[in-house]
Amino acid sequence: MADTALATPPETKKDPGRTMSAAAAATCEDIVSPEVYSHPEQLDAAFTRLRAEDPLAWCEPESFRPFWAVTKHADIMEISRQNKLFTNGEREMLSYAEAEAGVYAQTGGPHLLKTLVQLDDPMHYKLRHLTQEWFMPQNVKKREDAIRSIAKQYVDRMEDLGGECDFQRDIALYYPLRVIMQILGVPESDEPMMLKLTQEIFGAQDEDLMRDKTLAQEKDAEKGLASINATLAEFFMYFTNITADRRANPRDDVSTVIANGTVDDEPIGQLEAMSYYVIVAAAGHDTTSASTGGGILGMLQNPDQLKKMMDDPQGVSRTAVDEAIRWTTPVKHFMRTAQDDYEMRGHKILKGESLLLCYPSGNRDEEIFDNPFTFDITRSPNKLISFGHGGHMCLGMHLARLEMQAIYEELFSRLKSIELAGEPTHIKANFVGGPKSIPVRYKF
Repeated sequence: MADTALATPPETKKDPGRTMSAAAAATCEDIVSPEVYSHPEQLDAAFTRLRAEDPLAWCEPESFRPFWAVTKHADIMEISRQNKLFTNGEREMLSYAEAEAGVYAQTGGPHLLKTLVQLDDPMHYKLRHLTQEWFMPQNVKKREDAIRSIAKQYVDRMEDLGGECDFQRDIALYYPLRVIMQILGVPESDEPMMLKLTQEIFGAQDEDLMRDKTLAQEKDAEKGLASINATLAEFFMYFTNITADRRANPRDDVSTVIANGTVDDEPIGQLEAMSYYVIVAAAGHDTTSASTGGGILGMLQNPDQLKKMMDDPQGVSRTAVDEAIRWTTPVKHFMRTAQDDYEMRGHKILKGESLLLCYPSGNRDEEIFDNPFTFDITRSPNKLISFGHGGHMCLGMHLARLEMQAIYEELFSRLKSIELAGEPTHIKANFVGGPKSIPVRYKF
């Protein structure tokens, strides 16, 4: 049983005299609302006001424990590079207070998983080191031919669909999935299951993607936690079998590395291993899917940028990829917890308080980006913060960039025309999200 002393999350410390500013009072509910994340312009407006009026804002949104909203690029960088002072282990993402209490009651701690996202050094470094070599630029480069072959398959699929499709649902969802499943060594026949489980985790706030559809009408924290547990149980069952196979029959894949991984000369724990599989399988495609579609949508909504890409796909694909990732910002936030008091922008952050790193806001910061609300596929330099910074910088960023570059070059070197064929929609999610539907018509 869980230690009763850990049955509920620690209260975020609060200065009795602290109150929300007018800007925070007007925007804090927006920046935690899954619904608002499906309306990017409304979200941008909330963050724009915070950056201008209260860039380090104390927020007390309903149903959440309080936190500092960090909306400036420089502040996100400053916090992210200080991994000992601002840690992940206590609260790595937004979660309803009632749901947090449920996790504590179930596990005796703040997390259902122990992935690289939830862990701090030294364990974070040790586990990250197990697979890091697989995702270094030189090793990603070795997979380029295989990735470009997969990109061609999906552009062929798009051509076979006869001039009209939903780019997000038919192409962008499946292409990065195939890439990461090859790296994990998961057979193609199991990809639909992997996609479903991933969407149930990252799309748990969207009625079209959530596992338990009744949660769309009733915000029941207990049922929500049960739904996530059911999804994780399916993941764990699948990868427990993969582990047994890779220990008996090692292959040249990441699953073999995880299954046989050791830390301090001891095999990594079952929860750590299962969590590792889940984060590679889920984050390894969902974020890239979002950015791939987000870049296409940005071009379709900005015909001058689409023309640049159509005219010279090889020449502009590299900068277009980074702009797509900045524009979409698929990971919307991570959280940190202060391990000591800290001064920032005239505020005193107290030890034990949480900070929400607002990546979409950092990627629209007027002090960092010229014309931040303009989608510009030739933007250079592009100081995007979508991959994070510091010790927790995204492990798969080189792979993601190569995947996107490969499919953009393949697609736009073959297309004769493409345009929107309906209204695009976005996922309701405040953690990981992007386009949900991009209906297009086109000619090859």
